[in-house]
Amino acid sequence: MKEGIHPNYSQTTIRCACGEVIETGSTKKDLHVDICSKCHPFFTGKQKLIDTGGRIDRFKKRFNLE
Repeated sequence: MKEGIHPNYSQTTIRCACGEVIETGSTKKDLHVDICSKCHPFFTGKQKLIDTGGRIDRFKKRFNLE
């Protein structure tokens, strides 16, 4: 491999909005996510509406579905 062209890979902490903390390796430092495998409806089996930042409203407005 060529020297000096690869990003630095180091230990990082991923924090979810639900409070879950995951230690892993990444080229980014200290990531913050909204949904993880502990709180995602697919993994928990509980259905809940996830609308972050009005994504559904923006979709409806874009395609005149209102």
